[in-house]
Amino acid sequence: MTTTHVTVAVVGGGQAGLSTSWYLTRDGVDHVVLEAGTAAHEWADSRWDTFTLVTPNWHCRLPGYAYDGPDPDGFMTRDEVVAWIGGYAATFGPPLREHTRVTSLVERDGGGFVLTVSGPDGEETIEAEHVVLATGGYHLPIVPPWAGAIDPAVHQLHSAHYRDPAQLPDGAVLVVGSGQSGAQIAEDLHLAGRQVHLALGDAPRVARTYRGRDCMTWLADMGLYDTAVAQYPGGLAGREKTNHYVTGRDGGRDIDLRAFARDGMRLYGLLDGLREPGGSHLTFQPTMTDALDAADATYNSICRDIDRWIEAQGVDAPPASTYEPVWTPDADPLDLDLAAAGITSVVWAIGYRADYRWVGVGVFDGHGRPTHTRGVTSVPGLYFLGLPWLHTWGSGRFLGIARDAEHVASCITGRVRSVARV
Repeated sequence: MTTTHVTVAVVGGGQAGLSTSWYLTRDGVDHVVLEAGTAAHEWADSRWDTFTLVTPNWHCRLPGYAYDGPDPDGFMTRDEVVAWIGGYAATFGPPLREHTRVTSLVERDGGGFVLTVSGPDGEETIEAEHVVLATGGYHLPIVPPWAGAIDPAVHQLHSAHYRDPAQLPDGAVLVVGSGQSGAQIAEDLHLAGRQVHLALGDAPRVARTYRGRDCMTWLADMGLYDTAVAQYPGGLAGREKTNHYVTGRDGGRDIDLRAFARDGMRLYGLLDGLREPGGSHLTFQPTMTDALDAADATYNSICRDIDRWIEAQGVDAPPASTYEPVWTPDADPLDLDLAAAGITSVVWAIGYRADYRWVGVGVFDGHGRPTHTRGVTSVPGLYFLGLPWLHTWGSGRFLGIARDAEHVASCITGRVRSVARV
């Protein structure tokens, strides 16, 4: 294998990796960006056809590159996001190598790192003084280990592979998970006229607009996206929180699961398991009512926070309001026979696991999660970027990527210049 040397290797060519490259390019630091597929391919490959951003377009800001379209308060569709990110690299010419997968990362004797990569020309070794892991935290779709024991007549897929209702067999659909993907896919199927059954998790919800403005615009003005995770109640445990469900579809609106239930969607609590292998009888925990109540409480709590800020700032805004339930269940359903309900498909929307098995550097906790402070690890020269709540709530959104990338790049540039002076 050939061996090449570079000052910085950035692993991942999505928005986080390219943002890092922008700062390193600006600072004249020798580097390479290694991307297993094509730049930002996840936006095209892992989003359904009607996907839209849930954050307003004005949030879309990368270093030296911001949304400048005609609808800053609107929500870009999947294809618009792909086109927007697709134009980023051309603005500064990063040293991007696509279709080049890093298969191993280890520390080098005497300092620095050795990366084994597989690309169009075969395997090679890259030695780097610094490495930025910008591959995000959503690598392996999660499906329960017992899912394979469900009656094989039932079609199953993960939300990462869902595209549109037509790809599923005729019949009712069970969506498992009520986070952003699960709630929006359930809505997509519901609007297409499919009978939908939805198993709820503990995801909270938020109003799309309140008192005349998008809620996320209010929260940005209030500084919520700039507050470090350690300053939130519970501290670093906030990194485990599920994002609020809402949608940017058709110009943006609330997702109200109670309204869906009123209109025929069937809701359940946490999915417990399968009654017997090879069968189709599922059981649920009695958590549906509590999940709906908790989501509504969060919705109203965020509105009250906005009310207090409006009052404190003396902002002229429409009057306050409170969400009142449009549907209440009689009882929590505890079981569901897929066959008897005519359910022919299950869509698993219960998240992803990070997969860093190729990283042979000891910077992970007992659950396989990277340990870091604002992306900087305890191993000199190794950094993470693009993780949810890396530093702030905005870290997992376009709004916060530039700030995180600038911090990591400045740490690298400072070290490079320090070594050069020595």
